[in-house]
Amino acid sequence: MRQIFLDTETTGLSPESGDRIIEIGCVEMVNRRLTGRNLHHYLNPERRNSDDAVRIHGLTDEFLADKPLFAAVADELLEYLAGAEVVIHNAAFDIGFLDEELRRIGRPAFREHVAGVVDSLLMAREMFPGKSNSLDALCKRLDVDNASRTLHGALLDAGLLAEVYIRMTRGQESLVIDGLDAEQAQAAAEAVDLRQFALPVLAASADECAAHEVVLADLDQASGGKTVWRVAMA
Repeated sequence: MRQIFLDTETTGLSPESGDRIIEIGCVEMVNRRLTGRNLHHYLNPERRNSDDAVRIHGLTDEFLADKPLFAAVADELLEYLAGAEVVIHNAAFDIGFLDEELRRIGRPAFREHVAGVVDSLLMAREMFPGKSNSLDALCKRLDVDNASRTLHGALLDAGLLAEVYIRMTRGQESLVIDGLDAEQAQAAAEAVDLRQFALPVLAASADECAAHEVVLADLDQASGGKTVWRVAMA
C-alpha cells in the first residue's frame, strides 16, 4: 500500500476569504516503510500573510516573494499523489485549501486525484476520546520525538504525522486474516508447515534442578503436604 502523509501551511484560516497555501510537505510510505521519496514546496501566495499565521510558521512575505505559484507545481503534486491513500491531520482544513487552489487553475477537487483520504485527527479522537489530539499532544502521548518542532513546518509535520500514524496503527498487520473468507483463512493457516521448525530442548543443570527442589519443598511445607504434583508422582 502506498500512503502519502500531507501537510500544508497557509496565510490564514479561511480559503473562502482568499487565504492561500504557502507550503506543502508530503512524506511517502510504502507497506508501512518510509521511502525517502518526499515532496516539498514553498509557494508564493500572491497576498500578504496574517500576523498570526507568521507567528505559527515563521514564513514571511519577503521569504515567499520569489517562490513558485501553486499553478507551477500543481502537475508535479498531482502526479506524485496519484493513486495513493493520503493521510492528513484535520483533513477538512487542508483539503479546503487544496480544493480552492485547484479550482483557481481549473482542476477537479482534491479527492478526485487520490485513492482515498484518511483523517488522522478523527482516528485519534476515536482512540483517545476527551483528550487533546493535536499533533504535538499525540507526539508526546506516543513517544514521538518532536523536539525540533519550534515552528510549524509542512514537511516536518508530515514526517511527524507518519511516525504518529505508525504508532496509532501498531499491530494492524495481525488483523489481516480478518479480511479473508473461511476458505482463504484455512489456506493461509495451512501455508505454514510447522514441521520445518526444530525446537531446541534445553535441559536444566544440576544446580537449577536443586534450586527447583528447594522451591517445591517450601511450597509443600506451606501447604501442609498438599502439593498435588508430589501426590501424583507418589
